[in-house]
Amino acid sequence: MVNLKNYNVGIKFFVLFLTFNLALSCSQQKLYVTKIEGKEIGITDKNTGVASIENFIKPYRENIDKDLNAPLAYAPQTLDKNGQWQSTIGNLMSDVTLAKCNPIFLSREKKSIDICLLNHGGIRSIIGQGVVTARTAYEIMPFENTAYVVALRGEQILEMVNYIISEKKPHPLSGMTFTIGKDNAAKDIMIQKKPFDSNSTYYVVTSDYLINGGDNMNFFKKATAKYDLDYKLRNVLIDYFKETDTIPLVNDKRINVE
Repeated sequence: MVNLKNYNVGIKFFVLFLTFNLALSCSQQKLYVTKIEGKEIGITDKNTGVASIENFIKPYRENIDKDLNAPLAYAPQTLDKNGQWQSTIGNLMSDVTLAKCNPIFLSREKKSIDICLLNHGGIRSIIGQGVVTARTAYEIMPFENTAYVVALRGEQILEMVNYIISEKKPHPLSGMTFTIGKDNAAKDIMIQKKPFDSNSTYYVVTSDYLINGGDNMNFFKKATAKYDLDYKLRNVLIDYFKETDTIPLVNDKRINVE
């Protein structure tokens, strides 16, 4: 007689074995790159290679060039970033950034921006005398930097001022003025034409690069609040150019030396 008990046990083990293997086969497998191959494809036929590529991208290039080269404003004089404590293009950029960003910040946070500080090294070109276009803005600001507003206590504002003095570079500055005394210390600090209050919190518009300590501006990393305006600094310039007929020469002094 067949031993049905042993037979049933065998069947059970067999079913469990199949179930276990099925579960393993259905589980997510990790894939690993074991080999990468590349092949050089030469473009040697001028009629079917380079020419066909050129014909393909030509309408796109022409359309982009049309947009970038369209006249937006006019500059009677060249604005550049030369200067000891301030520059003509730096003054303009900081003034424009503060003016264009303030309504956005005011509508969102019900607060006003007090100061604009950008970095001298971020300016990569000039506003040349003559027609000003969108291409001008791309040449000045080729990076994808976005405007941020940070809340700084009075202590950090003093750090900012000391940084500017130690750097001796014409970093674009707007909304604040001060005098460097004979002892190389700042005095007569004015913010929005009011005396600096060390117990106050001030709102500074700058770039996403600088709020993370770029150019050693580490005082921005101590901000008590940060606000992303989602507004590229390049677009700030383009919007300003579109609204302006003649670009002014802004050469007033924000930093004086005794």
